[in-house]
Amino acid sequence: MLGELLRARRLQVVRADIGLLWLVFTDPHVREIILRAHASGACRAGGGTLRPKVGARRDVLPRGISRPQSVGSSSMAESRPQTIAYPAPSSRPHRRDLEPLAPHVIVLFGATGDLAKRKLLPGLAYLAESALAPDVRVVGTAMEGLSTDDFRSLARSAVANFGTHSMDDEAWARFAERLTYVPQGAGPEALTAAVKAAETLLGPQTRRLHYLSVPPKAAEAVITMLRDADLVENARVVMEKPLGNDLASAIRLNDFVHEAFDESQIFRIDHFLGKEAAQNILAFRFANGLFEPIWNRNFIDHVQIDIPETLGLDLRANFYESTGAYKDMVVTHLMQVLAFVAMEPPTALEPRAISEEKNKVFRSMLPIRPSDVVRGQYGGYRDEEGVAYDSETETFIALKVGVDNWRWAAVPFYLRTGKRMAEGMRIISIAFKEAPRSMFPPGSGVGSQGPDHLTFDLADASRVSLSFYGKRPGPGMRLEKLSMQFSTQETERAGDVLEAYERLILDAMRGDHTLFNTAEGIESLWERSAPLLEDPPPVKIYPPGTWGPNAIHQLIAPNAWRLPFEREWREKKG
Repeated sequence: MLGELLRARRLQVVRADIGLLWLVFTDPHVREIILRAHASGACRAGGGTLRPKVGARRDVLPRGISRPQSVGSSSMAESRPQTIAYPAPSSRPHRRDLEPLAPHVIVLFGATGDLAKRKLLPGLAYLAESALAPDVRVVGTAMEGLSTDDFRSLARSAVANFGTHSMDDEAWARFAERLTYVPQGAGPEALTAAVKAAETLLGPQTRRLHYLSVPPKAAEAVITMLRDADLVENARVVMEKPLGNDLASAIRLNDFVHEAFDESQIFRIDHFLGKEAAQNILAFRFANGLFEPIWNRNFIDHVQIDIPETLGLDLRANFYESTGAYKDMVVTHLMQVLAFVAMEPPTALEPRAISEEKNKVFRSMLPIRPSDVVRGQYGGYRDEEGVAYDSETETFIALKVGVDNWRWAAVPFYLRTGKRMAEGMRIISIAFKEAPRSMFPPGSGVGSQGPDHLTFDLADASRVSLSFYGKRPGPGMRLEKLSMQFSTQETERAGDVLEAYERLILDAMRGDHTLFNTAEGIESLWERSAPLLEDPPPVKIYPPGTWGPNAIHQLIAPNAWRLPFEREWREKKG
């Protein structure tokens, strides 16, 4: 039928591919045929037709495409999903932070855990007292059989020890009054009663935000509990890493969560993207005409994303043994940052457009080859409590990633992270191609300190540095590396910086998915990770307090790792 339609329009054979694309977008008859063929699994190879990907689930259409209405329906144009190229009018840029927010009941699962103490409770305390968040009440729940007074004492200790904002006794008393605790052993009915009581205090427009600060194995049990407690309606759910440990488990987890929650209700959190510096990448690239024209393979030699840590396991041996550095950090953090660096300009700074551009990067990534990976393990790891004596779990990983599209073809992305390393830093370094040096005499110094770099520091100071060669004062033509630096700590707005979890919790309450991962993105990354997961190279032992195994230098040759820095960041004066 499709061939008959094409012939009826007298399209040349040589133009068939272009005509087909045009008709799919403009002709409702052809669009319906294509979508119905895909939905039924009728598309097969050969003859220029389409074929579903091997192993794909055929009972659903691709994400972002809905089933067509019957041809001729007057409401078809209104109900048809907007494409990324033409966002809905409501998706045009606007100030989301000025929109009023409904009151929220925040149900915090794992409320007594390390993440809750270090980040979530201090962040919620600040948001509750700020003008940014709506009226909130927090219902904490965990395995421990605490009372509400016990939980409030735990929360006060957490805010005092880990909070980044000061809180006097009066402010604390107001926040403490918002806290309630329900032991998980009390069952779904007790949790439902506590949430309903909080909603009664906040009013009829109250929304729910469930934060799952729990181990991966407990996530499904929590989702089941929310369903049994009838707490899914009018709710959003925030999920922590890891989101699966391979493609099959990621699909299984996503399918399970989708049985209770729609994708629009799910917020897969990555605190790296909540940092001021990570978002500054978008502003730096797309709000300025200076860098975007050279943000491509013609001018950039390579990119480094380097997240070394000085910390060890910190009592996480059981979790880490089954995870390792790649699953714990690379898939969930470093590759998400890579997407911000590599993505194409979105049509608007709105969640769906940005998510689609990130997912395009993931789809363009080449499979991770074991030959492009260095796995390491710090000396003494196998002596840690809970670690197998012959463990092959990596505490360090460095890898080369390729993004196979027109912007980034042949530009390597080098990723590195590890435990017990020499320094704890979080940087993105863009290395530009070097200029011809024929005009400079030997010994002038040009090129002696590597290429020009644009460096983003992802630490809370949110710094940016641009290094380049300049003339050294004095006689003759001697060159040396100079740098221009910017830090948010040097601006009058330094006090407005939100901690990453504070920002992301606020965005989840707004329903803003911009800085969160999607099911499609996570599954794409696990799919490209398959070669490495199936045949990982052996771990190499490295001494604690170093930069990893020596093999990392062969991985990046003829280039060099940006860290350790030859020059220190300029600190704020005064």
